[in-house]
Parts: sequence; structure tokens; C-alpha cells
Amino acid sequence: MIDAIGRPQSLLVLGGSSEIAQAIVAKLVPARCKTVVLAGREGLRLTEAVARVKAAGADVAESVAFDVTDTDHHQAFADQVFDRFGDIDVVLVAAGVLGDQAVDEADPKAAAMVFTTNFTGVASAMLAVAGRLRHQGHGRLVVLSSVAGERARKANFIYGSSKSGLDAFSQGLADSLEGTGVGVTIVRPGFVVGRMTEGMSPAPFSTTPEAVADAVVAGIASGAAVVYVPPVLRWVFAVMRHLPRAVWRKMPG
Repeated sequence: MIDAIGRPQSLLVLGGSSEIAQAIVAKLVPARCKTVVLAGREGLRLTEAVARVKAAGADVAESVAFDVTDTDHHQAFADQVFDRFGDIDVVLVAAGVLGDQAVDEADPKAAAMVFTTNFTGVASAMLAVAGRLRHQGHGRLVVLSSVAGERARKANFIYGSSKSGLDAFSQGLADSLEGTGVGVTIVRPGFVVGRMTEGMSPAPFSTTPEAVADAVVAGIASGAAVVYVPPVLRWVFAVMRHLPRAVWRKMPG
């Protein structure tokens, strides 16, 4: 279980090869998290991520096959993981893609894959693991959302709307879990300078995977419902949400 000062002992990551997820794992393992299960598509990135977890000192570091778009098997996946590894303190939901707005806007099938990967597939997997967390009576879901979901811009409305859906779903799931011993932390980073955004010009208030990891670890310890990274974005988007649409349309890409 998560101990008295907010340190989890076991972690399941959906999207185990995610750069941000790996930064979070790197913070948690030295702080008593000794069982780490990285779920994702099999390949070199996932294998290397497991090796890094082992090198960091985890007692158990394993990968399991997981496809966020394969909703037919999400319940079986959750049952397999919980039956094999026992109670899980934290489930980190890090699966997702950025997509390419110009390409996706011209290709409905490509856009649908962004929606499935970032929202509908993730929501399906979250329901499956949330049921097991509810059954064990404790734990926390940590969901990597984005400030892009606060209000979709014309420059990234496909990605932004997929994160809007995930964010709204996560809020509702959190309310439905109230009183069960299971909590939900929604993480809303700004532009994260890293592998996913390589080659893109950083936006104002940009952050890094390491900074997101620090904020997530603090959020788990405090039981925070919502975490902005950097924190100033909470107030920036409190204003942005209410800008007139005529002004919002002129926001730069």
C-alpha cells in the first residue's frame, strides 16, 4: 500500500516506454517502489525501460504486452496483471500519441487513431484497472492529460480534443470512486520538451519530463486531484478558458 508519507510500493504503467513515465519511475523506485510492471507494445524501447528499472534497484521489474487500442482484451489484461502481481498501489496512465495535426486533419482514419489511442482506448483500460483497484480497496490512478485539453486550439484541435475527452472522463471516474479507497490524480503538463516534441518550437511555460516526474511524485504523496506542470499554468488557463472565441482563434500555433 501507499505508505504514510505517500510512497507507493508497487506501480503499473500503461504505456511503459513513455519518456515521461520512465522519468516518473526513476523517481519512485529509489523511494521504496520495488515492484514495477511496464505495460506496452513489445520492442526495444520497452526492453530498455525494464533494464533501467532493474538498474535503479526494483525487486520486480517486468514488462507485459499491452495495446491501448485493443479494447477487446483490456479486462483480461487487467485481470492477468493483478492476479499475477497482487495489489497495485499506483496505476500510471501514460499511453498516448501527439499525432500530426496537418496530416490527421486531412485523414479521418489517422485522426480516429489519435482519438482511440488518447481517449477511447485509454478510457477502456482505465475502467478495467479501476475495477480491480476498487476490489482491492486502495490505490491511485495517475492520468497524464494535458493543458491542450483545457481548450482546443485550431493548431492542435485533434490532439487537444482527445485530451479533453480523457480529462473529463478522468474527472467523472474520480467522482465515481469516491469512498472506495481509490483516488485519481489528473496531471496537466504544458509543452514537454522531449522525444515526442522533438523538432518543435517550445511553447511558453514549457517543461521537461523530469519536472513532470517531480510534480507527479509530489501529487501522489499529497493525494492531489489535479496537478499542473508548471503550476503557473493553472492560472494561465483559468483566463484562457474564458477568452472570447474571436480572440482564441488568433492564438498562435
